Amino acid sequence: MEQEQQCLNVRDDEVDWQGPRALPGGAATVSGGTRDTEGDVIGQTQWQAIREAKAEGKTVSAISREMGLDRKTVRSALHSEHWRPYSRAQRSSKLDEHMAWLNERAPQVNFSARILHQELRLQRGFEGSYEVIKVAVRPLRAQAASAALTQRRFETEPGEQAQVDWGQVKVHFGEQVVRVHIFVMTLGYSRRGYAEGFLHERLDNLLAAHEHAFAHFGGRCENLLFDRMRTVVHHDREGSRLNTTFEAFAQHWGFRIRLCQPYRAKTKGKVESGVKYVKRNFVPGRSFRDLDDFNDQLRTWQAEVADVRIHGTTHQRPIDRFQEEAAHLAPTASQPSFRDAMVRERVVAEDWLVSIEGNRYSVPFKLIGKAVQVVREGAHWVIRHGGQEVARHEVLAGKAQLCVLPEHGPRAQRSEQVPALAPPAPKADSPAHPALAQEVEVRDLSVYEQLAAALEAV
Repeated sequence: MEQEQQCLNVRDDEVDWQGPRALPGGAATVSGGTRDTEGDVIGQTQWQAIREAKAEGKTVSAISREMGLDRKTVRSALHSEHWRPYSRAQRSSKLDEHMAWLNERAPQVNFSARILHQELRLQRGFEGSYEVIKVAVRPLRAQAASAALTQRRFETEPGEQAQVDWGQVKVHFGEQVVRVHIFVMTLGYSRRGYAEGFLHERLDNLLAAHEHAFAHFGGRCENLLFDRMRTVVHHDREGSRLNTTFEAFAQHWGFRIRLCQPYRAKTKGKVESGVKYVKRNFVPGRSFRDLDDFNDQLRTWQAEVADVRIHGTTHQRPIDRFQEEAAHLAPTASQPSFRDAMVRERVVAEDWLVSIEGNRYSVPFKLIGKAVQVVREGAHWVIRHGGQEVARHEVLAGKAQLCVLPEHGPRAQRSEQVPALAPPAPKADSPAHPALAQEVEVRDLSVYEQLAAALEAV
């Protein structure tokens, strides 16, 4: 009997090593597909129990039945000298070559897997499914959300920093719906703000808004923080660089330009809160005649509401905290406007016009192709050539306007060059009768050519 049992054990062990097909009849239970391919995941305690059971003389099949494990898992544990936790093998993916792009692009589209999938297919030839992108974006979105929760508010000293941004609202000017671009500058310490509406976010409006804000506060901060707006920073294939005109503007007023990190606009959260406050508190329920009326109402609202409210972060009125900050602002009242002081170089076009801030103004016809210098003096553009004033125009409102003075035209220029024809001197022996006094004067033919040219120009 003992010998028979021993034979059974040997046979059972042999059958175990040969696999389920070696078992006679229907005595074998074939493991499921998952177990055959991957096996069971076991902990260190279970791994130790398998090795102890084998040391007691139990077969692989017996251990497998007792512990409810696949025989391959039992063998794997017996063949391993040390326990190793299970780890899934990394498999290559069609997305691997695009991961660097995905990590950079995902925050820009608010982690939208749908947009990322569309761009990958259209721009980068990706052939994978939308589900692959959705799974890849999930941890990136979670990481960004976690970082947002751990952000700490950055506070500045009085006069140290102001933040600048634009907002947009749709309002009614009478019966017409108009998009107004609202410039907002917020002082970092007091949270006092300045807001002004414009029809565009062009550079000339940006410069004007800054100077109006400086006048409103009575000075300017040491640093101004900007998002990477195109009127401040140029972006091209070679990288990013400051707009040369705006850089000169900063040098003129003496402030330092500070830029938010790419796609981290929340670093200027103070001014973004200010933009939202204007849009949500000032605009609703109001009607306006035009842009001037919009800005008149906005100035009143700032003085009567925005400046005297209790701020949610500082728990003080901005106008009260501004009393402390005002002493730390660099004074600007005695400094001339950059827009007036800036000398603009222009080359006269073939239509004897020069372009200044979106409008065109005439200069004398003879200056075509020559370089002229343009300076603003109050409400006029003064145009000089060789140090001499050659034209003076009133500044035109709006854009695409034209101002042409008749004396600058080619006909006027040619008529100035035609010499005046002097009357003939009377002769001493002229007869007393007027009819006999008329004589035909002999003139050079070139005089008649000049006269014909002058008549043609009239």
